[in-house]
Amino acid sequence: MEVNSELELAAAQLAELGHPTRLGIFRVLVRAGRGGVAVGDIQLALDIPGSTLSHHLSRMTRVGLMEQRRDGRTLYCSLKFETVEALLGFLYAECCVGMPQMQAAPQGNCCD
Repeated sequence: MEVNSELELAAAQLAELGHPTRLGIFRVLVRAGRGGVAVGDIQLALDIPGSTLSHHLSRMTRVGLMEQRRDGRTLYCSLKFETVEALLGFLYAECCVGMPQMQAAPQGNCCD
């Protein structure tokens, strides 16, 4: 993936997580693990209206942070852990490599 599209995707994903409700949803999904959690349980955990939750879930799905699956009448949401790990990897990919043509102040290893 080219750097510009990586930056755009990372920015879009971080922007979605920058909203308090979506960050709350993210935290619920992290706690639920790979099996996911029913939409109704997310709604109960966050105490928000269904229409509001649906809007936020749609935005998170659109940028690839989560996915939904239906089991009978129940809709489950699960975090796409690989996507989140890729986002974190992108953010840390160049940790401590220095800045080209700039002289950085001496410091300890920031990655320890």
